[in-house]
Amino acid sequence: QVQLVESGGGLVQAGGSLRLSCAASGRTFSILNYDMGWFRQGPGTEREAVAALKWSGDSTYYTDSVKARFTISRDKARNTVYLQLNNVKPEDTAVYYCAAKWGNAGIHWSAGEYDYWGQGTQVTVSS
Repeated sequence: QVQLVESGGGLVQAGGSLRLSCAASGRTFSILNYDMGWFRQGPGTEREAVAALKWSGDSTYYTDSVKARFTISRDKARNTVYLQLNNVKPEDTAVYYCAAKWGNAGIHWSAGEYDYWGQGTQVTVSS
């Protein structure tokens, strides 16, 4: 059974930083085989894609509002994906979710494309 567990959320002042972690587990699950994504959902909003990392590890994608501020990365040994949030803004306040889908060609920017999800971690940015 595949399990994704997010951590690292919390309360941070505008301009500050946080690092979110997504620890993956499962008998045969390896992040090296999966396209990984970070999504977020704010109050009264739809879930939106924030960042994505290809299974090959050589391509990353970001939504325009977080470019140059957020960084997605992975640690193969720990089977963990990270999202570094820098220079956060109040509009970054949301529940952040980690997601995985079997790696293949293309950019996966729709939540419906992903097979596995974590439970989410709350990020609150104060002004």
